[in-house]
Amino acid sequence: MAGYEAYQEYQRIEDYEEDSPPGEEDLLIHVPEGLRDSWHHVKNLDNFFTRIYHFHQKNGFACMMLSEFFELVQFLFVVTFTTFLFNCVEYDVLFANRAVNHTGQSLNPLDRNKVTLPDAILPTEQCMERIQSNSWIIFLLIMAGIFWIYRLGKVICNVLSYWEIRQFYIKALKITMDELCNFTWQEVQGRLINLQREQQMCIHKKELTELDIYHRILRFKNYTVAMINKSLLPVRLRVPFFGEVIFLTQGLKYNFELILFWGPCSLFQNKWNLHPKYKRAGNRLELARQLSRIILLAGIANLLLCPFVLVWQVLYAFFSYAEVIKREPGSLGARRWSLYGRLYLRHFNELDHELQGRLGRGYKPAAKYMNAFVSPLLAVLAKNVAFFSGSVLAVLIALTVYDEDVLTVQHILTAITVLGIVITVTRSFIPDEHMVWCPEQLLQCVLAHIHYMPDHWKGNANKSETRDEMAQLFQYKAVFILEELLSPIITPFILIFHLRNKSLEIIDFFRNFTVEVVGVGDICSFAQMDIRRHGNPQWMSEGQTEASVYQQAENGKTELSLMHFTIKNPRWQPPQDSSVFISHLREKVQQDAQTGPSPQLLLSEAPLCTSLLSNESATAPDNLLASVLAHPVLTASGLPGKNRRFVPPSSAASAAASVLASLSCSQQPHAGRSRSHVLLPSAQPHQQGPMYHSDHTTAESMSASDSKVLGQSSSALLSEFASAEMSLHAIYMHEVHQQKFQSQHGPGHFQTPVATRDPGAAAAPAPGSQMQSPHTASLMVPSPLRLGGWVEEEEEEEEEEINSSPAPDHSQTSRGSS
Repeated sequence: MAGYEAYQEYQRIEDYEEDSPPGEEDLLIHVPEGLRDSWHHVKNLDNFFTRIYHFHQKNGFACMMLSEFFELVQFLFVVTFTTFLFNCVEYDVLFANRAVNHTGQSLNPLDRNKVTLPDAILPTEQCMERIQSNSWIIFLLIMAGIFWIYRLGKVICNVLSYWEIRQFYIKALKITMDELCNFTWQEVQGRLINLQREQQMCIHKKELTELDIYHRILRFKNYTVAMINKSLLPVRLRVPFFGEVIFLTQGLKYNFELILFWGPCSLFQNKWNLHPKYKRAGNRLELARQLSRIILLAGIANLLLCPFVLVWQVLYAFFSYAEVIKREPGSLGARRWSLYGRLYLRHFNELDHELQGRLGRGYKPAAKYMNAFVSPLLAVLAKNVAFFSGSVLAVLIALTVYDEDVLTVQHILTAITVLGIVITVTRSFIPDEHMVWCPEQLLQCVLAHIHYMPDHWKGNANKSETRDEMAQLFQYKAVFILEELLSPIITPFILIFHLRNKSLEIIDFFRNFTVEVVGVGDICSFAQMDIRRHGNPQWMSEGQTEASVYQQAENGKTELSLMHFTIKNPRWQPPQDSSVFISHLREKVQQDAQTGPSPQLLLSEAPLCTSLLSNESATAPDNLLASVLAHPVLTASGLPGKNRRFVPPSSAASAAASVLASLSCSQQPHAGRSRSHVLLPSAQPHQQGPMYHSDHTTAESMSASDSKVLGQSSSALLSEFASAEMSLHAIYMHEVHQQKFQSQHGPGHFQTPVATRDPGAAAAPAPGSQMQSPHTASLMVPSPLRLGGWVEEEEEEEEEEINSSPAPDHSQTSRGSS
């Protein structure tokens, strides 16, 4: 318990009934007259820091307000245009089912049979009469009008609040709007921390840390990530003929957050405090019954609103994707990270841009891995369907070229369009005969970026079961659209029949895994990344953790999150227990590096390794990762090294340890944890740079595209190499975990789902301690699913663009870097 006393942030303080954390109950946004550049005593720091973050990520005031304005216009357009199509168009005339009498004297006799658009549009009076005679149309328009007015009010509030944030950037942070795109979030965060020392935005703490800011921005997201990690949220459904599937859409996620976090009957009494009654175990059964009733009401409300939401989803999907599908039918076969995948793969305390960049780097290897699986039966069918469709299409095109009047034949254009779509879709099932894939190495390359992978995937990368589970993380865009369309129908039943059954477990989860941090409020205890409390002995924290199976995070989430946050925030000083774990990890790395290949050898193998992984446009960090991943294959094959001598076989763990050890040697002593950020290569080849404490192998191994990287801003370059360092840690920790697991259980034995109960539920908790409850947690690694949310479609395209460029653009990529 000595460690518990030393970790001040983990000490519970007495419950407060006020709306603010202790010491903040009387805080206001105080801007004294004549001192407009002062921001003292901010009342709601959660909203304040979140708006600062969004302001930075969305490129400033003008871009944000323009987006808000067009969202209003877009909603208005969809409603009015749909109403017009249903009530103001004469479709019998448009489809030439009814003749139109043209009586104009100047018309050519041949033109009198042609139908024009004005002929098919009803006069305004007749159109209004149709609308007024339909009570359902009137009701829907009234509902849409109310929602639009509500959205307008939110936009006006956002304009006022974000104008204040704009002034804060200019006057307090000294960042003009023209320079905003040149600042990374880490630089903005550093100025926030310095400003706290001058102007007490939070008066309960003299100084803010990086973790304090992350906790406030990600308070509820950390809870959600933890609940996904502990398999608490009911996202697994057993569907007839399909087996177990994972269903999580934006609508379902919105309902989860509404019920648990910010709704009128949620568990939180404000943005930063869990209601005191949920912190006591005495009335847990009554609280579970109350939560069950709230979930039931939410499910019934979703059921009543289902027709309206469904209509909106269908209309929005049609207007959003119809043109894209016509222009690029293959876009439905593109993939995207699912919403469940984003939560399953997300670290604790990982901001949106950090997650987006990490998954963006993993997009190409994930797509290559999924494309490596082909069905021979589907390939045969696709080739023949493409042949027949192509033959008919070729004849139609030839006839059209010969005589354009062929286009006037009924349904000819429709036939040409449908045949083109069929050919495009079938080609996606035909494999490239000239490509050779290495599934294990590709999956390892995916792991290097996404950082999480179920144990049973190791050694089974070529199996269809692994591919199917990966498909739940990395889904087709067509599947995403279908799930979003079905969401209004399925969501009410999940709430009523699945989430209600989890009421008691949810109550126990929030009581057992909520801690009160001084100056921050109530947060999820997993977000503290405390190895002693939530570490997993299977993930290099054996002997350092006191966590039971119920308390430990699954899949090494605590350990990997700690390393990720430490690398992304090099000036952050971790608590004692976390520092011990980091030191132990580095000692283990140094030991394994003794048996690993030299960094010079790995870098010399970079071109061959990138070829094995089919990564043609790799940058310096990508070359480094490719060398580590492919080196075990090269050594196992018995190929001679660069010096014509045979290299002894080695594992990916020893290769990663060798590179990490060289990085550790090149860094300054770990004093105050203010190291120069990790992996920046030296621009001078004959001078030792902080990346590799060896000779000038780095500069010699860089390609022409890598030399361009050196011309970019140092912050963007640091971010890229920091990501590479985290990727190396992820590879190394997974390899060590696999070795430890197989040594205990034997090869081929994998962990199966085990229901565990928190043993201390029946006993009353001691004051200041966390009560254990009969909470059933599944140790099975969640099989991820799909994403939900129409607004994230463009992000996947941006991920592909980011991956395809050899170097990050300073004006854009560096903004999304930490």
